[in-house]
Amino acid sequence: MVVFTCNGCGESLKKAQVDKHVNMCRGCQSLSCMDCGKDFWGDDYKNHVKCISEDQKYGGKGYEAKANKGDIKQQQWIQKVHDAMNKPGVSAKLKDVLQQVSSYDNVPRKRAKFQNWMRNSLQISNTGLHDEVWDILSAGDNPPQAPPETKEAKQTVAEVKAETNGDEKQNGNQDAEKKKKLNKRERKEARQQKTSKKTKTTDQEEDDSTEETEDQQVPKGKFNWKGNIKAVLKDADDQELPLKKLRKKVLAAYYTFTGDGNFRKEEEVLAIFNKKVTKNPKFRVLKERVRLIK
Repeated sequence: MVVFTCNGCGESLKKAQVDKHVNMCRGCQSLSCMDCGKDFWGDDYKNHVKCISEDQKYGGKGYEAKANKGDIKQQQWIQKVHDAMNKPGVSAKLKDVLQQVSSYDNVPRKRAKFQNWMRNSLQISNTGLHDEVWDILSAGDNPPQAPPETKEAKQTVAEVKAETNGDEKQNGNQDAEKKKKLNKRERKEARQQKTSKKTKTTDQEEDDSTEETEDQQVPKGKFNWKGNIKAVLKDADDQELPLKKLRKKVLAAYYTFTGDGNFRKEEEVLAIFNKKVTKNPKFRVLKERVRLIK
């Protein structure tokens, strides 16, 4: 992450904090990057989204940095943000959001994770605005259309389809003959096996949807609400925290754990958290504070 130093007051600033600081600090006429030492005047710092790594800084004269595919993709993604701001017809509100996005150098490139990031980092909960920003950023990701087929290519495709249809028809006739040869006993056994598999699947789905109890182990790949709430309270003084602070820490852990796999709405996630806190006898809620009961 790029960090700047104000040449007016000497304060260290993350990129997302610079705009607010510039408006407040009267002596802030230029900023310096803490990594590369370069000075930036006016709004020039906004284009400084990536700096040298520690290996480059301390690696010596003969050091050659290896190209990082992740960094390259991230820079291309940030460039998309800058290009989107200059597109004609972009509303002032949308342009302001894109300006906020451009101040970060760790912007997710997946839709679900990007929307969670906007909600948590930019404090924007408007899902419609999430979709609008994502649509304008991903507008250029559509694959190019294939060139029109030539007459010879179409003829070849038609021949292949004809051969395939002939093979499928022949296989279909063979399958029909096999089905006719099945006697009543074999059909009955097949139906019983199918019913047994369906029953097992239904039972498994019911087991998976059952709420965890204290003695149950949380299935692999599922977020452990009780365990995370308990861990946060254990680390707190007197094993007690304000409900709002506890919710913020646990939800941050939830979004980090689920990443792209989270498809729940924010209201659903809050409802689950509130249920886990109020319904578990290990947690006591009193006057907007939560205490861990031993």
